[in-house]
Amino acid sequence: MVADPSQPEQEPREECGVFGVWAPGEDVSKLTYYGLYALQHRGQEAAGISVGDGAQVVVFKDLGLVSQVFDEQVLQSLKGHVAVGHCRYSTTGSTTWENAQPTFRTTAAGSGLSLGHNGNLVNTAELLEKAKALGIVERNGATTDSDILCGLLAHAAADKGIEQAALELLPTVKGAYCLTFSDESTLYAARDPHGVRPLVLGRLERGWVVASETAALDIVGASFVREVEPGELIAIDATGCGRAASRPPSPRAASSSTSTWRDRTPRSPGVACTPPASRSAAGSPRNTRSRPTW
Repeated sequence: MVADPSQPEQEPREECGVFGVWAPGEDVSKLTYYGLYALQHRGQEAAGISVGDGAQVVVFKDLGLVSQVFDEQVLQSLKGHVAVGHCRYSTTGSTTWENAQPTFRTTAAGSGLSLGHNGNLVNTAELLEKAKALGIVERNGATTDSDILCGLLAHAAADKGIEQAALELLPTVKGAYCLTFSDESTLYAARDPHGVRPLVLGRLERGWVVASETAALDIVGASFVREVEPGELIAIDATGCGRAASRPPSPRAASSSTSTWRDRTPRSPGVACTPPASRSAAGSPRNTRSRPTW
């Protein structure tokens, strides 16, 4: 049962770590593990990873630190080319397994959707009422705004696809958020129009990475490309990396690089997600940083 979002938490909590990677041919579960390890300071209550292999999405999550939740055997079982990771520092909902992320929902079309969220929404009650009206409030024990958001996105995605559903849903979401989410094949990332929460885009030799901080790029050997812009939605799949505006950036967050928005920028490997000043990053030497050992 979803908890009453009108009841405030005892104290404000604003940090979580999110990570996403699309990289065919790479061990994406281990890359996500390393990324979350570098983001561990952002949340210590729970950790989780979802992996898509083109046919299904598998989620593994639990309470505890990243190194406590995952071991070699678990990571070896998570095979695929796209992954979403999350380490939790609760904003809404108690510290339970059900509230650990990534959250997961199945669309009416039968595809899976996993979502990792960093931030705090201010219109959760409104979104909850919308979910109740649609009959999609699941009795899964989750009591977070993230679960409501995932449910609404999965419901709309059955008819419109995830990207279009996100473009229509996110403008109705109020508050601070960064999202990484995926289905079986595609990685998505979004940032709120005010740019309150950090989210960066990185380039691997054979893929792309999004993360809360550049420390997570460094540890997986990804080159920093740029920040995900306020109000931006990114989609990464086999056709390349594309970007769209889910909502125009607020005047306070706007800059010379965010002043012009199009409904859709065609995906093109290494181009659409890379501004002209940063296009050399895709071919730059990979960063190096020591990784944790088992």
